[in-house]
Amino acid sequence: MDNKNKTHDSNPDPITGEPGAHPIGVAGGATGGALAGAAVGAIGGPVGAVVGGAVGAVAGGLAGKAAGEAVNPTEEDAYWREHHTSRPYFKSGRTYDDYRPAYAYGWESAARPEYHGRKFEDVENDLGRGWDKAKGTTRSEWSEMKQATRDAFDRAQTRMSPGVTRASESDSAFGDATARKNNTIAETNELRTR
Repeated sequence: MDNKNKTHDSNPDPITGEPGAHPIGVAGGATGGALAGAAVGAIGGPVGAVVGGAVGAVAGGLAGKAAGEAVNPTEEDAYWREHHTSRPYFKSGRTYDDYRPAYAYGWESAARPEYHGRKFEDVENDLGRGWDKAKGTTRSEWSEMKQATRDAFDRAQTRMSPGVTRASESDSAFGDATARKNNTIAETNELRTR
């Protein structure tokens, strides 16, 4: 059952309590920064490696936090909860909870450094291979959820693009996702008849 009054995890920061903490982004950035800093610092010997690693960890952690915050999962969840029924692939009888794993997979994938700035078509095969792990407990197959993943991926990519501000966003921020709607009608109709 789709319950709009259900409380959502706001992903609070463990120190400040502010919503939108991104511990995975911070940890990944800190680890990468520490390794890079230690490598550069090693030129100055063991002490340089330790100092370089510490400085790199802080800088990397901040960069990782920024990357993690590029997509706000609380905002994305609220957006898709409100709009999922208006999408062309939506099937009557399904709830937001049926589509949520696909939306989350899309916005989380768009925020990954290796996919940033890339088109969905360029990463679609990778995402399809990863769906079984990403889908959690849903029984939906990739073929049923690919369009929802694409929608969330495209929206997140658009929101992370230079020049896009909160004031300039609207439903038209989907860019070519809206134009692609007509191209996917046949695929959507085929899925509905299954």
